[in-house]
Amino acid sequence: MTVTTAKKMTFEEFIEFDDGTDNLYELENGELIVMPFESELNRRIATFLLIYFSKLGIPYYRLSMKTEIAVNSRMVGVRVPDLVIFSEELAQVMTDAKRSLILMDMPPPLLVVEVVSPNQENRDYRYKRSEYAARGIAEYWIIDPMQKKVTVLEWVEGFYDEQVFTGDMVIGSPLFSDIQLTVSAVLQG
Repeated sequence: MTVTTAKKMTFEEFIEFDDGTDNLYELENGELIVMPFESELNRRIATFLLIYFSKLGIPYYRLSMKTEIAVNSRMVGVRVPDLVIFSEELAQVMTDAKRSLILMDMPPPLLVVEVVSPNQENRDYRYKRSEYAARGIAEYWIIDPMQKKVTVLEWVEGFYDEQVFTGDMVIGSPLFSDIQLTVSAVLQG
């Protein structure tokens, strides 16, 4: 749901915005987008992946859920992916942050994971794809419980190369080659 305001909100106004609720918002072309509450399945998928990556040996301080990421769209916007893996450099920069927000002048995360919610497909497959590519995020996963697939996007020369995995296929990750995780296992959450 988009929150309609009389004028477009700037990034600086978004940073200061507090409507007194617990709502999470994304900022898209100057408009506030209320993030819908996650379904139990989407929450479980994101939590499952958080634990899985932790078991792979990625330190806890490099794993984050619901971290905001500043992106370039027509205006500077903010996205809130389900799971983010920081590089060591980004983790160091974020250590003293007062808000879990990756600004434009910070290093990009290594991996961003979006779990698709109903009626949000265009945002995850189209808009976020180009915004995350423009940020130089090395890898972007789109987990789609409705279509029962995982799309892994690898950043190559400014654009994403795409691989789609379904069923009992092991997800291929350019960054994390030791993954032995099937799409079926991920979608069970």
